[in-house]
Amino acid sequence: MQNLGKTAALAAGLTIVFAAASAQAQPAYITAAVADPARPAADTARDPLRKPVDMMVFAQVKPGDHVLELIPGGGYFERIFSGVVGPNGHVYEAIPAIGGSDASPKSNGIAADPHYSNVTELNMSAPGAIAADAPYDVIWTSQNYHDLHLTRLHLDIAALDAGLFKALKPGGVFIIVDHAAELGSGVRDTDKMHRIDEDLVKKEMKDAGFVLEDESNVLRNPADTHTLLVFDPAIRGHTDQFVLRFRKPAN
Repeated sequence: MQNLGKTAALAAGLTIVFAAASAQAQPAYITAAVADPARPAADTARDPLRKPVDMMVFAQVKPGDHVLELIPGGGYFERIFSGVVGPNGHVYEAIPAIGGSDASPKSNGIAADPHYSNVTELNMSAPGAIAADAPYDVIWTSQNYHDLHLTRLHLDIAALDAGLFKALKPGGVFIIVDHAAELGSGVRDTDKMHRIDEDLVKKEMKDAGFVLEDESNVLRNPADTHTLLVFDPAIRGHTDQFVLRFRKPAN
């Protein structure tokens, strides 16, 4: 009986430790931002697939941060960032002025919504627009880094990445989430499938001066063969996605 009592006490102690670790891993300001009733129902319906709490924890975003989101599309993560950084932080959404509907060039209107008064819209293509409000604590892009490589945009990726490196504060992080292509494929499938080789992304970031700090498997799907367009009904919403955190050296 004495041993049973010790076992029960140990189990209770471990429960407390794991609960504390869980609370630390999911700060209240993140769970509150995800639970914000102002978020559209279309966004919250996607939460089980997009794992917003896990993504925010991985990005290490916190109240007071200045966040730059590249090509935010409909604003799914942008609204959450707004809630996390709070009134003392700010979110800058970089909207491209060229491209097509699949590259999300149009304004999503969030910056004009009073509920998101800490959001500013930037013209990503305007000279100096991204640098104007630098330095940023976090730069983020989800499912859209590959769009920067679309042939029709004719972008200088090395110059763009160098500019983002400069705009990020020393010690800041750059998070890239995207649809995985076959390893070694480079940008072969970017135009036709909207996928990108994660090894290419890692190389481009390294060349720009970033250090790969961590990777998350939370959006991985080993059943994805990497052979379908990401908008194909057979895989849409369930693509294999890599999640990478790069850091700008502090000095």
